[in-house]
Amino acid sequence: MTLFEQIVSFSNIHDAYLKARRLKRYRYSILKFGCGLEENLLSLQRDLLSKTYKHGGYREFTVIDSKKRLIRAAPFRDRVLHHALCNVIEPILDKGFIYDSYACRVGKGTHVAVKRLEAFIRSLRTRERERVNRMREFTVSSVTFPSTLTT
Repeated sequence: MTLFEQIVSFSNIHDAYLKARRLKRYRYSILKFGCGLEENLLSLQRDLLSKTYKHGGYREFTVIDSKKRLIRAAPFRDRVLHHALCNVIEPILDKGFIYDSYACRVGKGTHVAVKRLEAFIRSLRTRERERVNRMREFTVSSVTFPSTLTT
């Protein structure tokens, strides 16, 4: 099955719908899409297969949390397609990432990145302690060693 066929399969589009609505189930646009769910998913699939799909306009709004930000959100139908694409291409792309890449990856994220950084820091401190101890041993033996030669 080609990548395109995987993306436009009904099961993938339905799975994408479930992911797109996660934590946003009761918003009006999502409820409206869900009322005619099968027809909406089939319509999206038809548009993709016939190559007539058009991305909708973005909705703009402002969010003020720690600072004021302008947000542009895609319509729900388009977000379903975004998830359908990610379902197929993410596993392919993920294989090419280095292990210590954490952003937007399943099982990774900020908390895992911080824990890994802490482990690296502990490792460096341990290695630094070992290096200092070796330097002390070297310093002591180099000081005592020449004095034993002269006696």
